[in-house]
Amino acid sequence: MVILGIILLIIGFLAGISILWTIGLILVVIGLVLWVLGAVGHSVGGRRHYW
Repeated sequence: MVILGIILLIIGFLAGISILWTIGLILVVIGLVLWVLGAVGHSVGGRRHYW
């Protein structure tokens, strides 16, 4: 999810499309939150690890 968000951020920045920039930023933030929760040991979406 983080990688997809970064790709959308780059495409949105280079193409000048603000909606891709916004969606990419949201995906990066959500991906980082899920990654931190999984790394701390909380189960995310019924899974023990999120990667």
